[in-house]
Amino acid sequence: MIGRKSLYGLCCLLLSSCTSAPEKAEPKAYTVEIKQMKFQPAILNVQKGDTVIFVNEDMVAHNITEESNKAWSSSPLATGKSWRFVAMQSANYYCTFHPVMKGKLLVQ
Repeated sequence: MIGRKSLYGLCCLLLSSCTSAPEKAEPKAYTVEIKQMKFQPAILNVQKGDTVIFVNEDMVAHNITEESNKAWSSSPLATGKSWRFVAMQSANYYCTFHPVMKGKLLVQ
């Protein structure tokens, strides 16, 4: 037979496990390589608050610009240089020097 104190303790334990806040995931960092006139990967899925690092591994300078209203843009990146930003919303982006270079950022 379960005593009152044991039953009370069990109820408190069950209730406390139900009311705890969900764990918040630590922000992650993702790398997009720029090479062979492409963003690789071309589509990147991240969580809100994650960092995206663009690294130019191509032979020419590139930049990264949000496509719809130019909400964000990097400076020109020479070979070997990188640019990072914190992703807050989904966006299509491209290189203004080479408009055929396009990528997509999907923020969840």
